[in-house]
Amino acid sequence: MRATRFLKAAALGLSLVLMAACGRGGAAADGDRSPAPGGGSKVEAPSDAGEQDDAVQLSGLISVDGSSTVFPITEAMAEEFQAMHPDVRITVGVSGTGGGFEKFCAGETVISNASRPIKASEHEACAANGIEYIELPVAFDGLSVLVNPENDWVDAFTIDELRKIWEPGAQGVITRWSQVRPQWPDAPINLYGPGTDSGTFDYFTDVVNGEEGASRGDYTASEDDNVLVQGIAGDVNALGYFGYAYYVANQDSLRAVPIVNPETGQAVAPSEQTINDGTYAPLSRPIYIYVNAQALGERPEVAEFVRYYLTEGTPLVAEVGYVELPQEIYDLALARVENRVTGTMYGEGSEGKTLLELMAGGR
Repeated sequence: MRATRFLKAAALGLSLVLMAACGRGGAAADGDRSPAPGGGSKVEAPSDAGEQDDAVQLSGLISVDGSSTVFPITEAMAEEFQAMHPDVRITVGVSGTGGGFEKFCAGETVISNASRPIKASEHEACAANGIEYIELPVAFDGLSVLVNPENDWVDAFTIDELRKIWEPGAQGVITRWSQVRPQWPDAPINLYGPGTDSGTFDYFTDVVNGEEGASRGDYTASEDDNVLVQGIAGDVNALGYFGYAYYVANQDSLRAVPIVNPETGQAVAPSEQTINDGTYAPLSRPIYIYVNAQALGERPEVAEFVRYYLTEGTPLVAEVGYVELPQEIYDLALARVENRVTGTMYGEGSEGKTLLELMAGGR
């Protein structure tokens, strides 16, 4: 299975790039939680934008960094694309969504993997450095809550129960399973989760605790999801969360806990179907790449890689364990590339709209 090959074989590479990134900044400051001002601007593109002349031999270095959640998709895309274009080299780092945006907005990378939309401060940092970007959703993810397979007491979680465990006030207070439900064992809860520079951390804390970045701090944190997998797999009292693909690749050593949908009251486990149809709520989300608009316009290898990512490469999304977007969204994403629609879809007026509605509004 490609998911297992990419996620497990990449563990060493992830660790190496994380060593290089460990000194970078963490979560954004309080009060910096809204995405950049809504809407995007349209920049005129040449009539042959996005087209690649077969006679041209592509070459060059494409630097990518950011989310560990999006990493398996981009890594798979890069491997296949480089096989077709051996003179193109694509490096894919993992410093978390926030760390990736730091590099991207400083002009150090041309593509940034992100498991959440860009924040206002990140948008402003890009603008200050003259970096225009194109925001492209590439897949659906179901943020998964995991326990050890030998844990036979947890049948499901409500969002209120997850909040009770993970809210800042739970630190040093909610430390045993029996404190969540009295019928659960009087045993320690050992927590594992993404670091504060992760977009998955931002999303989880926002949905569960009602405030992005608000979390207890006494848990084993890592930007490398493989470290979290190993921790939960080796600890019967473990509880953690990360992206769906890492669960899919490690189903023999992890168990995904169903989450009670607040609207239906039904406990729903993450799966390709439930993530795609939205019943795995509220932990389903789109994930993204952000592309430097200038590099896209001036460098054929970047333009062709992005085009491949949104067209021939889309089956790789499912192969590494995520859920493909509807074809209409990929078509709209490609239109954003071809029309050079820069900026973010998120901001004032975007709340409550579906991804399709947001994409259709920014053709």
